[in-house]
Amino acid sequence: MIGSALYFFQEKLLFLPTTLEQNYQYEFNYSFEELFFETEEDATINALHFKVDNPKGVILYFHGNAGDLSRWGKITEYFVAMNYDVLVMDYRTYGKSLGNLSEAAFYKDAQYCYNYLLKQYSDSQITLYGRSLGTGIASFLASKNQPKQLILETPYYSVLDVAEHRFPMFPIKKLLKYRFPTHEYLLKANCPITIIHGTDDSVVPYSSAKKLLDLNIEQLEFVTVKGGSHNNLRNFKIYKENIKGLLK
Repeated sequence: MIGSALYFFQEKLLFLPTTLEQNYQYEFNYSFEELFFETEEDATINALHFKVDNPKGVILYFHGNAGDLSRWGKITEYFVAMNYDVLVMDYRTYGKSLGNLSEAAFYKDAQYCYNYLLKQYSDSQITLYGRSLGTGIASFLASKNQPKQLILETPYYSVLDVAEHRFPMFPIKKLLKYRFPTHEYLLKANCPITIIHGTDDSVVPYSSAKKLLDLNIEQLEFVTVKGGSHNNLRNFKIYKENIKGLLK
């Protein structure tokens, strides 16, 4: 009974969107353009494109599984303050974005955003940044394109791996519709990869991220934040120093 409930309600467990009225007005500390991408006939993706004078490059940011752009826009201003342009989108059903959710849809919309950036920037100017849920999406893009680098904050080996850790008593492999196999994508990535993960993460276990290190990828650097949890890595000196170095 519980197993069948897991199957039918897994999207409510995995994805925690908040919605915004279509006329909602964003307010941030930096200049931005609000965008609406028609990625499919019945899908519209809302995105924010922060722009600075003489940017060092652009960051394509994929956010976590909760909230919407009113929150994530503020979070990505951290990188705008470092003189980077940033493009961040809301997934379908999040914020003002519309459309049916599926793993394929996440990837399709992400590639659309990457292609949009290629009209204004070169691959060598694009940094992919994924946080939590977004790490699997960013990793997928790194396996299909030629970005400058890939930065993963609190990533997972796969969503399946995390689900099996959380629900060991159920046949999760048979029940789960979403896989996000980050480990498969990283093996195909053609750019430097940096993973930053806290040892006290109760959402995505540190052990799940550490399995990515076992892939023995030559261009992969793993940064351990001792005592770091899922949502506070930015408070640690080691995070700040590494991000500053990666975005110098």
